[in-house]
Amino acid sequence: MAISSTTSLTLVFSLLFMLSVSATILQNTFIVRVQQDAKPSIFPTHKHWYDSSLTSISDDKSSYSGDTDTSRVIHTYDTVFHGFSAKLSTLEAQKLQTLLGIVAVIPEQVRRMQTTRSPEFLGLKTADSQGLLKESDYGSDLVIGVIDTGIWPERKSFNDRGLGPVPAKWKGECIGGKGFPASSCNRKLIGARYFCNGYEATNGKMNETTEYRSPRDSDGHGTHTASISAGRYVFPASTLGYARGVAAGMAPKARLAAYKVCWNAGCYDSDILAAFDAALADGVDVISLSVGGVVVPYYLDPIAIGAFGASDAGIFVSTSAGNGGPGGLTVTNVAPWVTTVGAGAIDRDFPAEVKLGNGKIIPGVSIYGGPALAPHRLYPLIYAGSEDGDGYSASLCLEGSLDPNFVKGKIVLCDRGINSRAAKGEVVKKAGGIGMVLANGVFDGEGLVADCHVLPATAVGATAGDEIRKYITSASKSRSQPTATILFKGTRLNVKPAPVVASFSARGPNPESPEILKPDVIAPGLNILAAWPDGVGPSSMRSDKRRTEFNILSGTSMACPHVSGLAALLKAAHPEWSPAAIRSALMTTAYTVDNRGETMLDESTGNTSTVMDFGAGHVHPQKAMDPGLVYDLSSYDYVDFLCNSNYTTKNIQAITRKNADCSGAKRAGHSGNLNYPSLSAVFQQYGEHKMSTHFIRSVTNVGDPNSVYKVTMRPPSGTLVMVQPEKLVFRRMGQKLSFLVRVEVVAVKLSPGSSRMMSGSIEWSDGKHIVTSPIVVTMQEPM
Repeated sequence: MAISSTTSLTLVFSLLFMLSVSATILQNTFIVRVQQDAKPSIFPTHKHWYDSSLTSISDDKSSYSGDTDTSRVIHTYDTVFHGFSAKLSTLEAQKLQTLLGIVAVIPEQVRRMQTTRSPEFLGLKTADSQGLLKESDYGSDLVIGVIDTGIWPERKSFNDRGLGPVPAKWKGECIGGKGFPASSCNRKLIGARYFCNGYEATNGKMNETTEYRSPRDSDGHGTHTASISAGRYVFPASTLGYARGVAAGMAPKARLAAYKVCWNAGCYDSDILAAFDAALADGVDVISLSVGGVVVPYYLDPIAIGAFGASDAGIFVSTSAGNGGPGGLTVTNVAPWVTTVGAGAIDRDFPAEVKLGNGKIIPGVSIYGGPALAPHRLYPLIYAGSEDGDGYSASLCLEGSLDPNFVKGKIVLCDRGINSRAAKGEVVKKAGGIGMVLANGVFDGEGLVADCHVLPATAVGATAGDEIRKYITSASKSRSQPTATILFKGTRLNVKPAPVVASFSARGPNPESPEILKPDVIAPGLNILAAWPDGVGPSSMRSDKRRTEFNILSGTSMACPHVSGLAALLKAAHPEWSPAAIRSALMTTAYTVDNRGETMLDESTGNTSTVMDFGAGHVHPQKAMDPGLVYDLSSYDYVDFLCNSNYTTKNIQAITRKNADCSGAKRAGHSGNLNYPSLSAVFQQYGEHKMSTHFIRSVTNVGDPNSVYKVTMRPPSGTLVMVQPEKLVFRRMGQKLSFLVRVEVVAVKLSPGSSRMMSGSIEWSDGKHIVTSPIVVTMQEPM
């Protein structure tokens, strides 16, 4: 049937009208940066100015009366950031950007959490008569602010026995709420707040039958991360009998402040920024943030903006690198003023083997503390994705996908993906299965995470999963019943190799600033024991009624608070060090060799890992206490970096609150000249010819007053690296000296759109200290 021209015009106008209405009606949360001194004098407070500005651009002025009760402002910010957040339509956001004094209007992101032996593995031993713990008095009087899901204050990890009074500088509060009286704080947990306005602005009023409108943790993630950073010594500690021993955080005497921003639907930028704002005003020394999202330019990233304000005030910010590995370009939280932490494994695991009916033993890992399968009996084994199952959804063991007639009384092989690992076990259990084998996909590789399952279950690598499927197929073709059992081996220590880079740990290169190597370092993040709340089972499944004081989790979320705690120790030992100096000490003393004496492996492949996986390497706390030299940075160095990264002055003001001058000499350099402890050069090659670049670096002497450092170069393959001068002579503590690094490379043959990465290092040594900086050279062939 043909459409007439009149009908066509009607359809076009209808479509335009619907688009216009949707742009007017649909509202999202935006975060608004203002120029603080631009407030007209007619308004007594900034809040009045914000309300008036919103009224002036409102699509429906009749809905706003101007009183406080009907204000559209979600949060106001006045420490790390000047401005507010509000629900706006797209048209309102565009109008707001045109008003005088508005610097930036930033759309909100929803972030996700990036989900004990680690102190001993890191060399932090209480029996040592000297070292970082003793020198820092275990982090006493330093305050770590944990921005997360809240905290369960009654846990022994947060007791205040033997601690002195709350530091006099502390200005924070203990905000009470549902299930969390204000008296929940003590001399250990000295502050607690919660921020839910952004969450509720998008999702409506929270369901208080499943969440606490208070700092109390109903998830477990925040309790876990807080105790990793600064938990007290607790003995005995274990999860369902696994990992028995002493549990302790990195800085056992440091004080904690909990800032709850994560709820059932996620962690909202407007709430996260409000937590940064409060933490700075309260007086924290370190901020630990184990959440992440999509990488965007820094002026559109409230985490980067909040972290800059914190860094500008001398606060060290540690963030998780993300769990998007093992693929490249997956790293998040990549701003150079934050320390980005990837995850490694420690020398402990929890083996749980699959014994097949053909006698083969398949290695796996698990944390299961319930009734085990009989070790001398074999049980029927099936693949959930076989032709007898419900196809793709059944292969993943999704809710409602398994046929009880097919599954009952059997061990079920499930594929990873879509739903959580523990949820798959629950699906199998509901369908009558007696056990589960969880197989990695090709993308997951061979990396294994031990989970607290609700039935006998184990996780195996991608290769092992293929082998089990082949066995099931082969046995079925020969008309015999495939069988198996799962053998739980408990806790195994002194595992080799260790550390390895965790399969899930996000990798470089840096998507926003390829001249800045990210992640910066890795720290323990695989199968970490830490405190856990009463209200949540160890599998985090609602049906799991088991309770445990400690739980074992994995993720860069667990690696980040290790570095947060170490930063508190270093700050306590060296109060004069800036956040950049602390990061430098951690990076230049990091190691890349495992306990076999070989380069760390990538867990996902079993191959040698690279700087794109581990950054500068695995943290070495004892060496970081005395690094010899540090690469220091000021806030104005970051401003110059943003200039050289082609950010506009308005973009830079949105991030830094500073009026940047990007003209002249400041634009003469390049973004790789930021005084960072690593060096990264990216060459766009056109034909086969020589290319070169240079880096200028300055180091500050924090070691012996009279010292001479000589350089050793380990150039990336196929490059020529020259350092001038080759010797640095220091006469006093605090003295700064500069050097130039020149890198030359000859173009190599690459296919269009491809790239090649080579790495090396330069080392400065005075015979006592070794100060190592990785050098990364990336060759890119344009399309």
